[in-house]
Amino acid sequence: MPMNALPERFEGEALSIDLHMHSTASDGALSPEALVDACAARGLTHMALTDHDTIAGVERASAAGRHHGVMVLPGTELSCQWRGLNIHVVGLLPSGVGGELASGLEHQAEARERRALQIAARMERIGLDNALDRARDQAGSDRPLGRPDFAKALVAAELVPDMATAFRRHLGNGKAGDIKAHWPVLSTVVGWVLDAGGVAALAHPLRYGLTRRKRGQLLDDFHAAGGQAAELVSGFQNADVTRDLARQLDERGLLASLGSDFHFPGGHLAPGSMTPVPRTSVAPVWTHPCLAAAFGRSVPAA
Repeated sequence: MPMNALPERFEGEALSIDLHMHSTASDGALSPEALVDACAARGLTHMALTDHDTIAGVERASAAGRHHGVMVLPGTELSCQWRGLNIHVVGLLPSGVGGELASGLEHQAEARERRALQIAARMERIGLDNALDRARDQAGSDRPLGRPDFAKALVAAELVPDMATAFRRHLGNGKAGDIKAHWPVLSTVVGWVLDAGGVAALAHPLRYGLTRRKRGQLLDDFHAAGGQAAELVSGFQNADVTRDLARQLDERGLLASLGSDFHFPGGHLAPGSMTPVPRTSVAPVWTHPCLAAAFGRSVPAA
C-alpha cells in the first residue's frame, strides 16, 4: 500500500488519520497552523479541522497542510438537539461551505452568542462573578464562546478543581449550563451538510450517556435524516464496546469515521491519538464517493 493510501477496510491497525480536531477558531488551544504542525510531527497524512459551528480556521490549516504534505479536509462540528439532548454532527466538506450550510453557520454563530449570555447568567448564580468576561478571558479572542470557556473560568476562579468537575457539576448534559434551546434539530444540521455536498458523521456516539437501545434509536433517526457515517472510534475507548458499536453501524449501513477530538496539548490525547479500529466489516468513511477525490481515490463507474 502506498504510504499515503488508506485501506478499504479496517484491519485493526493504527492509521495516520484524524478526522475530528479543534483549533483556536473554536475552543482548541492551538492555532490552525500549529495544529497542522503537530499533526505532521506525529506522522499524520490526512486530517480534518472540525471546529465548533465554524470553518474559520480551515483556509489557514489547508495552507499549512500544503507546506507539510498533509491532506486537510474542511469540516465543522455542528451542535443540534435530539430528544432533549445536545448532539454533535461532524460535517466533512470536500467542497467547502455552500447552500444551506452557509446560512446555517450564521445561525449557529448567533445562537452561540445568545447561549453564552444565558450560560453566563446561570454561572453567576453559582458564584462565578462577571462570568461572561471571565469566559472571554479564557477564550483569548472574540470567537463565539462555548461551555469549555466557562469551565475554564470556573477552574480559574477555584470554584471547581478541574474541567471534568466543571462539566459534571455545572455544564454537562442536563446541568444548569447546558443550554440547548437555540440549537436546531438533528435532521436540520444533517440537511445542511448534505446540501453542501458533504458527508454527515455522528460525533462520538458513545459519549452521550445512552443505553445501547437509545443509542440505536439515535443512529436510526440520524440515518433516516440522511446521515452517512458515525465515529466508530473517538479518542480512547474499550475494544469490546467499539466492536458492539461497529455492529450497530453495520446494521444501518453507516460508514465508520474516527478522530481524537483533540483540543489542547498536555492532556491524554494528542492529534491522531486514539484506539486502533478493530477488524470490522464496516467500511471507512473515506470510501464514500463524496470524499473520493479529497482522499486521492478513484470512484468506480456506476
